[in-house]
Amino acid sequence: MRIFFDEMLRTLNVEMIKMGALCEDAITCAVKALLDNDAEMAESAFAAERAIDEKEREIESLCMKLLLQQQPVAADLRMVSSALKMISDMERIGDQAADIAEMTGFVGSEHTFGKVHIKEMALEAISMVTGSLQSFVDRDVAAAQAVIAADDKVDALFSKVRRELIALIAEQPEHGEACIDILMIAKYLERIGDHATNIAEWVEFSVTGSHHDTEALS
Repeated sequence: MRIFFDEMLRTLNVEMIKMGALCEDAITCAVKALLDNDAEMAESAFAAERAIDEKEREIESLCMKLLLQQQPVAADLRMVSSALKMISDMERIGDQAADIAEMTGFVGSEHTFGKVHIKEMALEAISMVTGSLQSFVDRDVAAAQAVIAADDKVDALFSKVRRELIALIAEQPEHGEACIDILMIAKYLERIGDHATNIAEWVEFSVTGSHHDTEALS
């Protein structure tokens, strides 16, 4: 029975990695669509978001089987219950990547100044998502804590973009609408960082049994 359970846990790890990769693809495609005004990349982001939703349902079903059929001990129970929390955050990451892709075509190329920092935020957010899922698979608390610490960089980049956009609106109010769009995109990326942080905190809980209290994300 334990051998079968361990095999199911390995399957869970594999499926979590696949879902994490889909999240990376969704963010990458969404930001590329935005920067290059590429409708095809936007469609790829939407496709990745749909695949994330499907993968969430598959993993949820697997977790339910592990919980109901295998009667896991405490450590295994923490791992499976944490995975259920993580896939909820990953689903929201997919939603927010799709939200970014929907902005394609609405932000003019003259606002490349803001997009430079958007790209930097996106790279950092992707790194956080990747790191949080890898820390889950490796059961690596130190790696999870590194992801949590990296959220400060995403927050700082968001603040930088916001300051620049406020200054530009004051100088060139005719660009106000586009600046608000860019700020919204930056906020989506900040939220992706928050969700990656949530994932890392659930990794810490699954390994140690303790969890930092965090504000629930909508």
